[in-house]
Amino acid sequence: MKPPRKDALVALSMFRRQRRHSSVPARIAETPVVVVEPSAEPVENVIPQGVRTAAGWAWRALVFAALVWGIGWLLSEFSEVTVPLAIALLLTALLSPLVRRFKRWNWPPLLAAAGGLLAMGLVVVLIGWGIGSTAVRQAAALVDQTVAGFQALMQWLAGDPLHIDQTQIDQWMGSLTTWISDSRSLLAGYAAKVGTSVGHFFAGIAIATIATFFFLADGEHMWKGFVGILPQRYQESTDAAAHRGWASLVSYMRAQVIVSAVDAAGVAIIAAAIGVPMALALFALTFVVCFVPVVGAVIAGTVATSLALITHGWVAALIMLGGTIAVMWLESHLLQPLLLGRAASLHPLAVLIGIAVGATVGGIVGALVVIPVMAFGVAFIRHLRGVRDDDPERKRKH
Repeated sequence: MKPPRKDALVALSMFRRQRRHSSVPARIAETPVVVVEPSAEPVENVIPQGVRTAAGWAWRALVFAALVWGIGWLLSEFSEVTVPLAIALLLTALLSPLVRRFKRWNWPPLLAAAGGLLAMGLVVVLIGWGIGSTAVRQAAALVDQTVAGFQALMQWLAGDPLHIDQTQIDQWMGSLTTWISDSRSLLAGYAAKVGTSVGHFFAGIAIATIATFFFLADGEHMWKGFVGILPQRYQESTDAAAHRGWASLVSYMRAQVIVSAVDAAGVAIIAAAIGVPMALALFALTFVVCFVPVVGAVIAGTVATSLALITHGWVAALIMLGGTIAVMWLESHLLQPLLLGRAASLHPLAVLIGIAVGATVGGIVGALVVIPVMAFGVAFIRHLRGVRDDDPERKRKH
């Protein structure tokens, strides 16, 4: 049998291809093809990108502000506990170098913490004893000087330009006596509130003392227990950042002690030079209140100037006022940039705004704790960002 010819094979393949194409339904073959061409003009976005970015930052800022407000409200609601704990943390930062030295001498932790608190208590008792002994020795002279100052004030009021005679003063005193007699219930309510506040004050001192003792003795273990609650991937970085923030807080408290001591010494020296009594008391008052930035300086200067006015007249008061202003100027322009600024790494404007916000939110206590909190927070965030203490860029900028 002969093999098929080549032209026959070609005809057979064409016949099969024709049958396969003819089996496709007509509706599929006749389906129209729609080609969508892209528009030549892009669709314009209704909201600009800048507005969307600003809106994103705005709602995040509102959420952050609500969080800060909520934390402040919660702390204020439990202020009888949170305020003593805040004071305890500051005292712990102040006493921790001394307690750490005791521990290096192989003292047990509880004994080292008790030794630190005892040292602080001895300092307070010595200052109180000095103030008390000075007050006892100078009490008679202070009374005589106060009476003489009051008489001089009355003579000044009776002279030019006020011409306020004794009759008008007696009328004012009579009105004041009548108002006190008519407001006994109101004054009794105020006295009850003051008594309650005094009780809360001593209870807060007890809480702060006990908390300081345990923070000094077992603070590291407490912190490790808190860090252990966090997720594993955050524990190491959080612990390192907190240690750096604590070191900054300790440096700030050490620098604040030096600044307060210099301010107190300056005010006491000026008071002693012009013969103002209770110079040691002024030293103690100035040392304590200067832990509150700006506000403490105003309080110390007001008390010192008033005491000089009562005991030695307006010339001594002006000298005391000028000397106090000079001491505070030295603090703000020399001591704070060299000591506090280096310890906390905060700009003076940031310190001023922080004090204003802290005083608005928490009063005197808020003004007291806001700068240490800022110092801790700045150091904490810088460590998380990877900024080191020996970073030359940080030294150049700060």
